[in-house]
Amino acid sequence: MIAVTHIFFRFLADLLRLLLLSVRRKRSLQAENLFLRRQLALYKERGIKPRRIDAATRISLVFLSRLFDWRDALVVVRPETLIRWHRAGLRLLWRWRCRPGRPPIPRELRQLIRRMATQNRSWGEERIANELLLKLGVRVSPRTVRKYMPKRPAGCPREDQRWSTFLRNHAEAVVACDFFVAVTATFGMLHVFVAIHHSSRRLMHFNVTEHPASE
Repeated sequence: MIAVTHIFFRFLADLLRLLLLSVRRKRSLQAENLFLRRQLALYKERGIKPRRIDAATRISLVFLSRLFDWRDALVVVRPETLIRWHRAGLRLLWRWRCRPGRPPIPRELRQLIRRMATQNRSWGEERIANELLLKLGVRVSPRTVRKYMPKRPAGCPREDQRWSTFLRNHAEAVVACDFFVAVTATFGMLHVFVAIHHSSRRLMHFNVTEHPASE
């Protein structure tokens, strides 16, 4: 917790410095930039290695690199290293966006799913989910139903119709659709909807938006 707080305050300090620099005159910034580059060139000539870069500095360098062409100004690390930091930040953002949060279903419902699957061996997760919705008004996804169905003994054949068989028999009438999110290189979030005809694999419809709830 102390390390996270330290990183946050270091990054906040860099943002404040950036805001202060935005109100200065352009000629003053150019002169200071050249002044610092000349001093940095001396360190490069003498072969002085910088101290180990901490997490707060990595975040600041990745953020500032988005504001200008950083390849000619990067000295302390290789370009591949900065790109790797950027990808690590992207993975961290994605992990935070996809953190688990769905609560488990009640115990009585789990027992009911197991009993329905045991007494009706020809029913799959889709059928059990539909029965729960139509007769009891309980909305449970088929994936959740499959999670709590009893495991089939080894060597015991399936008594229900396989999903692949169903798709093969009704491929001409099935349209597959998906709604997912895509993270851009600038850490933006895009919501994508795609509809594909299952038999011909023809793209029937797609749409991309940043605000899926807007009218």
